[in-house]
Amino acid sequence: MPRESGAGERRVALVPKVVERLTGKGLEVVVETEAGLAALLPDQQYTDAGATIGDPWAADVVVKVAPPSDEEIARLGRGTTLVGFLAPLAHPEVIQKLDEAGVRAFAMESIPRISRAQSMDALSSQANVSGYKAVLVAATESTRFFPMLTTAAGTVKPATALVLGVGVAGLQALATAKRLGARTTGYDVRPDVADQVRSLGAQWLELGIEAAGEGGYARELTEDERAEQQKRLTDAITGFDVVITTALVPGRPAPKLVTAEAVRGMKPGSVVVDLAGETGGNCELTEPGQTVVRHDVTIASPLNLPAGMPEHASELYSRNVSALLELMIDDEGRLAPDFSDEVLDKSCVAGKEAK
Repeated sequence: MPRESGAGERRVALVPKVVERLTGKGLEVVVETEAGLAALLPDQQYTDAGATIGDPWAADVVVKVAPPSDEEIARLGRGTTLVGFLAPLAHPEVIQKLDEAGVRAFAMESIPRISRAQSMDALSSQANVSGYKAVLVAATESTRFFPMLTTAAGTVKPATALVLGVGVAGLQALATAKRLGARTTGYDVRPDVADQVRSLGAQWLELGIEAAGEGGYARELTEDERAEQQKRLTDAITGFDVVITTALVPGRPAPKLVTAEAVRGMKPGSVVVDLAGETGGNCELTEPGQTVVRHDVTIASPLNLPAGMPEHASELYSRNVSALLELMIDDEGRLAPDFSDEVLDKSCVAGKEAK
């Protein structure tokens, strides 16, 4: 496990508890010096777990969080196996460079979202962190209390929160906002998630537009559907104090769900937290990575929220990585990925034919 080089990336691919599990299976784990410091994990904890502090780039398998830089790719030997978030759809050039370098690469975000692979589903584990943090951002930026408060000076009504896109991040956002006392509502173009929204004590916003797609994702809407959706959403959004957006379409720019007109119609002091900033944002007025005020409405688009909670985010991600590693290592501790397995076949994005 090398030290992460990306700006602001505090997560690690292996935590000491998982290192202990891997070394207990007879594997040798090499950790780069100070690789875990940003996650408050000193070298001593790794050596106590059985790891060696040294050069990780010479290992048979290199595990990371963020995609490798050009310099890091150059340090990977031909025949090395790389595991991490590799952004194969957003950055195909990285995959091409890995392929040309003779590196066999497994992208954590390409693991199929099937029941058998739930323990490896890093997208879901990290989305839980994002959904939780998004609500805390909203509560911090809001000019209003989330819960109803009864005081000697009178009663304060609870804030109303709308979550657009109720996958894992959206459901966590609904649950967290509910715990803080807000009146919550969820919306998604996939009607089958309505029961999940209601199970969290939230209301379902019915707009009459459905777009269920493959693999648990939403399909891209047609132009007519998108126009009608925006019209209905614009009318609905203006009635909420907080709007949290999480809608993503793999390999495509984020759909624009919150129009400038909708922001203009929101009450002054309202908040929009846009979790789709990496792919352009769900709000027309979003500035990815920035918090801005437009028409007296605060629009926050924090990037890489899981990195802000490195302890638990790393713990969850490390378990995902370990589960994938165990799938490709045989009983004798040899690296022997079986590509007849759907999980390994679909997650291998480069060097599948490498020996």
